[in-house]
Amino acid sequence: MQHQISVVTLGVSDLERSKRFYRDGFGWTPVFENEEIVFYQMNGFVFGTWLKGSLEVDTRVRELPASGAMSLAHNVSEEGEVQAVMSALVAAGATVLREADAPPQGGVRGYVADPDGHIWEIAWNPAWPINEEGHVVFGV
Repeated sequence: MQHQISVVTLGVSDLERSKRFYRDGFGWTPVFENEEIVFYQMNGFVFGTWLKGSLEVDTRVRELPASGAMSLAHNVSEEGEVQAVMSALVAAGATVLREADAPPQGGVRGYVADPDGHIWEIAWNPAWPINEEGHVVFGV
């Protein structure tokens, strides 16, 4: 089996608010959208936001949690980009969970939550460069 993730989909309570956040905060452009779901083409996978109620129907799970015990990460190429991205996300509706600082293992990271509470780590790690295709390369 290939080592890949094809699609990551988050359940959201307000699709338009979510679209504004991902468009205005990260600068992502939808490649498909309808009244229930928005998809964004990423570097090697598709990211989606789907109305939580529709996701519950599709999965046959009665009450999905608003956000889980997990975080998504957006790595950047340069140290100074961490704060710039966090500021853009806050301006688009994010809540700061942890201000950017230097963890013991090196680099810089901070955490924000999107308008539905999904946790995003914004990080620069000098040991994990981003290649020309925009992919993070583990532990080079």
